[in-house]
This record gives sequence, structure tokens and C-alpha cells, in this order.
Amino acid sequence: MSTFRTSMLVAALASAATVSAHGHVTNVVVNGVSYPGYDPTSFPYMSSPPTVAGWAASNTDNGFVEPNSFADPDIICHKTATPGGAHIEVAAGDSISIQWNTWPESHKGPMIDYLAACDGTCESADKASLEFFKIDGAGYDAATDTWASDVLIENGFSWLVKIPENIAPGNYVLRHETIALHSAGQANGAQAYPQCINLQITGSGTAKPSGVLGTELYKPEDAGILVNIYNGLSAYEVPGPALIDGAVSSVAQSTSAVTATGTATVPGGSGGDAPATTSAVEEPTSAAPAPTSETESPVEEPTSQAPSPMITATRPSEAPTTTAAPTTAAPTTAAPTTAAPTSAPTGGVGAQTLYGQCGGMNWTGPTTCAEGTCKEYNPYYSQCVNSA
Repeated sequence: MSTFRTSMLVAALASAATVSAHGHVTNVVVNGVSYPGYDPTSFPYMSSPPTVAGWAASNTDNGFVEPNSFADPDIICHKTATPGGAHIEVAAGDSISIQWNTWPESHKGPMIDYLAACDGTCESADKASLEFFKIDGAGYDAATDTWASDVLIENGFSWLVKIPENIAPGNYVLRHETIALHSAGQANGAQAYPQCINLQITGSGTAKPSGVLGTELYKPEDAGILVNIYNGLSAYEVPGPALIDGAVSSVAQSTSAVTATGTATVPGGSGGDAPATTSAVEEPTSAAPAPTSETESPVEEPTSQAPSPMITATRPSEAPTTTAAPTTAAPTTAAPTTAAPTSAPTGGVGAQTLYGQCGGMNWTGPTTCAEGTCKEYNPYYSQCVNSA
């Protein structure tokens, strides 16, 4: 069997183990404090959902934005997104750990982060006018056959992004994104998963980089969007604009210890901001297994157990710096569990869920969809997608 066909078959089989397992950001960790994000699978159904820094969106199925919609507002912060009602304070130079609930191993792709300055509070920002500049962009390391999404998974579905030290203080929207490329070999096959979080950045920086409107970040035919990742890929071009001066493609990745849970700050009208609150995380009586025992170390001097590999991208302007080495405390209630995903349904049992595999060479699972239609992307992989 050719390398191409073998790779496609492996991707299809891997997808079967992660049926309907697309994810979303559950929380972010800043200096040990975990702040909850917006949960699109539960908050829309609450009469009074929590006020969080994460932007609200209607991706209740953990779905994606397709390339044909890259010029539409949905690509900015996901489907019908509206600003989060609060913000998180972070200092320029800090690294933020962004935690996902899960991510399918088969959905290979880059991890990309942007900032956009808000004219006033980000809680009242007009998303269509936000201009984003790139602060990291990790793609594919051909030497180790490692995607940035693989590194996300290896670190308990978390991604570290550093706020450049030179960024001027102010209110910013952090746009965090992965783009799944398992079906990107054909037009409109890539899947974008943008997530937005309101930040208030402090510090003494002076840089106010120019940016790009969210609807102009990508085009469907960009090299990093329309790409066959199974056909002997030797290099990958991370989509979007170049990194700004002072940014790096990726800091050394590791998990972050959670020492407290926090509540994001709500703008307080004439009385000023309502302060954020935190509460210490109690040590569990029986520790859960930690993902690894590694600690973050400078890239120049790796320890015997080095952090996950750095992934090169467009234009790093300086060597990455590292923050204090995080520990690997057991997950708290604020962080999602990292249990292995359940296996796909066996052949002939019911109908497949939305975004689950529904066909392909050697596929023995369901071939009908409980919702949507079964779309064939190639001879090795078909997926249940929305009919609209």
C-alpha cells in the first residue's frame, strides 16, 4: 500500500476513536490562577450563565468554520460570537495556558494566537472592526513528524502563549485558534476553530502593532489552508500574517499548575471595574495521575526530559524566553479530565453523530447520520456534516 493510502487509512482509523470529539477552550491559567471560559455546550441553555472573559458563540456542537466562510464574521471569534462580559488581567511578558476540553488526534493542524486592541472595553467591542496581529504560530516539524496540535494533546490539551513584553498596556482580545487539516487536501476541507478571550494587559511596553481584520486573515486557497498533509509533506506554511516584532513562533510547551481559581473582572461603569476574585485550590487527598513530571526549561539547555518540541513558523524575531518552571500538579476541578476518548460505534449500531466518521475504506461503523449528511472527503474518510 502506498504511503499516501496508508497515511489516509491511519487518519481515518484515528478519527473513529474520536467521534464527535471536537473541542473548545474550557479555561485559561494565568500565574497559577484558572479562569473559566465560555462553554458553548452548556451556557446557551442556562437562564443565567456565568459571566466570563471568553466570547459567547453558537457552536453548541463544537463545530467549525469552513474556508467558504473565511470572509464572514463567524471566522473572527466563531459562529455568531459576542463579546465576553468580563476580562482577565495579564502582564506583558507573561505566558497564558489555554486549556481545551479535548482534541482529536486525527485533526492535525497549527496552533495560532493573535491580539487585537479594543477601542474602549473589549466587553463592548465591535468584532468586525478588530484588527488582529499574530503573537505566535506553530505548524509542522517535518524532522519529528509533529504538528502543533500533537503538542497540544501531549500537554493535556493545553497550549502556552506568551504575551510579548513590548506590547503597550490596554484592553485586547486574544484570538486563539487551531485549524484541522485532515480534509484540507480538497477545496473547503479545512476546519477553523477560533476562540476569543478578553484581556487587560499591563506593563511598560510601547508597541501598538498594526493588524488585519478577522475577515481578512485567511483565504480558502492559502497554502496553509488548502494543503494535502498526507502526501509526503516536507514543510508547512502557517496561515495568516507574519509574526510581529518581539513575538516567537512558540514558547516551550508544558502544563501549568493551578493553585487557585479566579473570577474575571467585570467593567464597573462609573464605579470602576468590579475586582476579580480568587480562591485557593485545595490539595486532593489522593492525587490523580499527572500527565508528566517534566518541567519547562530554556530551549538552549534542555533537561533530561525536555519539553515538547518547538514548532517553527513564519518569522520569530528573537529567541523564546521562558517563565518560571511550572509544576505538574494533579488537575483541579477547573480543568477538564484527560481520559482517553471512547471508541467509535461498531458496525450496524445506530446512526453516527454529527462530525463523526460515516464511511471510508475498511470502515465498519455507522454509515448513516443521526444529524446532517454523510460527506465523502476522499476514498478513506467520510464525515457527518451539517446539511446546510
